[in-house]
Amino acid sequence: MLPSFPILSSRMRYLTLLLIIATLTGCSQNASESGGPARTKERKARIELASFIPASVTVLGEQIVHIAEELEQVSGDSISLEIYDPGALVGALEILDAVSDGKIDAGYGSAGFWAGKIPASPLFSAIPFGPDSSEFMAWLYSGNGLDLYQEMYDQAGFDVKVLVCSIIPPETSGWFSKEINSAADLDDLKMRFFGLGGIVMGKLGVSVSVQPGAEIFPALEKGVIDATEYALPSIDENQGFHKLVNYNYFPGWHQQSTTFEIIVNRRVWDNLSPTQQAQFESVCKAGIVHSIAYSEATQSAAIKRNQERGVQVKQWSPEMLNLFRETWEEVVEEQAAKDPFFKKAWTDLKAFREEYASWGKRAYIPR
Repeated sequence: MLPSFPILSSRMRYLTLLLIIATLTGCSQNASESGGPARTKERKARIELASFIPASVTVLGEQIVHIAEELEQVSGDSISLEIYDPGALVGALEILDAVSDGKIDAGYGSAGFWAGKIPASPLFSAIPFGPDSSEFMAWLYSGNGLDLYQEMYDQAGFDVKVLVCSIIPPETSGWFSKEINSAADLDDLKMRFFGLGGIVMGKLGVSVSVQPGAEIFPALEKGVIDATEYALPSIDENQGFHKLVNYNYFPGWHQQSTTFEIIVNRRVWDNLSPTQQAQFESVCKAGIVHSIAYSEATQSAAIKRNQERGVQVKQWSPEMLNLFRETWEEVVEEQAAKDPFFKKAWTDLKAFREEYASWGKRAYIPR
């Protein structure tokens, strides 16, 4: 026979219920504070990151600082990025190998710098007559872009996890010491030019070289190069190109948008918890929004300041733009014929863009 218990009054039942709730809440708080199931405290990860550009440089350098600050806040201080300027850990063009080999934890830069190692890499950085930032994002996040991006590194034998963390709008297409009115004006010109656009310029008679940002001004000053392209007007202004050459050409046919990546050593990435990985990925996505918004908002003022300094802001003639486009179409077919993965990525992007065009050409008002 079961023992009998006194029947509790309504008030007593109410007080007893409050006591039970308070007890359970206290247990939950204690579990949380002790790292129990209610809230798991993440192991802290300190990641040393080599940047391709000094952190002080407007937009590009500022962007990695912004990401580091956001990541620390979002992760509750469980992830910290220690940023090192070019040369502090490795040179800008050594970042990919150093991250893959585990000599450094992570790197920030642009995939186009690895064209000598991976021919397809410029397709994930900047494409002549290519997509603008919104279309590029569409391919990356809602097409096959990001999967192909990671596959590219995996197939090439690089032990890295890639994250897109910044996209900037169109660049200027060059700083020159004289007007460029025809293909003849490009003959024997020594010019710093990045990525696939550099191959186009090479076919047009330009002697092309690629210098990291910090090396461009000295190369112009010493006459190692006669002209250069680099980035947005505000970034070029920060570099001081207007002090040496003063013909600045638009539009940036070679880079209608440009992506920037963080690559993380695979072992370092795998040692992050699933929550930390998700935080890292989310902060990088938010970083894309920040980079586009900030960049788009600040270019008009930079152009105006350049004009006040006497810079001749020029537009390419239709004839020159057609020449660049026709040469690009030759270049991309040649590159696809040389490298199977380039062909695979280009075929996918081209199909995506053809499908997108039925929307894009109808939806947006021509400017």
